[in-house]
Amino acid sequence: MNQKKIAAEKAVEYIQDGMKVGLGTGSTAYYAIVRIGERVKQEGLRIQAVATSKASEKLALEHGITLTPFERLDRLDLTIDGADELDSQLRLIKGGGGALLREKITAFHSDLLLIVADEGKLVPSLGAFPLPVEIIPFASEWTLSALEKLGCRAELRKDESGHLFISDNGNYIADCKFGIIEFPEQLQKQLKGIPGVVEQGLFIEMADKAFIGRDDGSVDVLDNNIK
Repeated sequence: MNQKKIAAEKAVEYIQDGMKVGLGTGSTAYYAIVRIGERVKQEGLRIQAVATSKASEKLALEHGITLTPFERLDRLDLTIDGADELDSQLRLIKGGGGALLREKITAFHSDLLLIVADEGKLVPSLGAFPLPVEIIPFASEWTLSALEKLGCRAELRKDESGHLFISDNGNYIADCKFGIIEFPEQLQKQLKGIPGVVEQGLFIEMADKAFIGRDDGSVDVLDNNIK
């Protein structure tokens, strides 16, 4: 059973004709984009969509989803995206796909953020997955040092060819191994205080619903009435 696929398809049911929709990035968001494309073709679903990465833009266009320039929209009705980890309070770690800055901007301007994930992503406490932090290339060594003073081991991400990974925004991604993050809200504030940090992958009080695909074919829906 493809847990990511069934979770994504359940979330896509929330999209209605005429909505403004944000398309996430990553292996789970992939299935959401494919399913949205199917609804566009089969139902004549009309939406205005924006994508959080160049990869998602390409995928959307390949599946017949028309993209709208950001400047033509002031808000989104909902965004569907994945997560690398989430807990029972719908606090997230995102950025495994390297698009955390664009994902957070899009999520902030969405009335609803719907998260899709397989059951392995639901954890008691965040932190087993290294926390992605997007940093500017200038004086990156100093920024890495400042990150490590918060108690992590920080490494610049590399791509499949072994070169430094460059985000769609021209920045580096530092993967920070904190271990269990006991106080995510506090860590988020500390990270924001470091010059050179563009954005970090803790998404706190942003997700509204999470769709968790199970191996038996069911989908659990976690609801967080925070908005």
